[in-house]
Amino acid sequence: MPKRSGKLVVISGPSGAGKTSICDELLKRIPNSRWSVSVTTRPRRGHEVDGEHYHFISREEYDRMVAGGELLEQAEYLGHGYGTPRQPVEAALAAGEIIILEIDVQGGAQLARRVPDSIRVFVLPPTMETLKARLEGRHTESEALQQKRLAQADGEIGFARHSGHYPYFITNDILQDSVDRILKIIEQEAQRE
Repeated sequence: MPKRSGKLVVISGPSGAGKTSICDELLKRIPNSRWSVSVTTRPRRGHEVDGEHYHFISREEYDRMVAGGELLEQAEYLGHGYGTPRQPVEAALAAGEIIILEIDVQGGAQLARRVPDSIRVFVLPPTMETLKARLEGRHTESEALQQKRLAQADGEIGFARHSGHYPYFITNDILQDSVDRILKIIEQEAQRE
């Protein structure tokens, strides 16, 4: 009997909406799930581990991967390249695993076209004031970069709402409630097959 195909779960939302915390909880609660580690050209932040949080690569390597079709999706964000390596995701899906992918709306739109049966969820902050407080609370970026992220958030939310690429929206106020809602979405999608 052939192995059942896996599922790609795409989590998007503005910076500071709580995507990483949600993804961490999903990985704990979904058996046979795995995190997709993206590549990026941005510098590593103090706590980040190469190969765990991201694969930190040069712009030249990134451009080579894009040109070679090695990325399932790719996007530019605040001057840095981000992308999802194709081979590990395709291998994990073929093995029946659930892949959790945290990406921006540009990548989500690409995956909506390339992997239409992916489960795409957009995470909203309770309010823009909450989002601002979360970004400030990180203490990892300058105020100017925080302002850029807030401005970008408006555009991302508008795009997600009007593009049709995100069938599911959740407001991340209480983490466990948000995770529970996404688990129900995944369960509903599995029952449709």
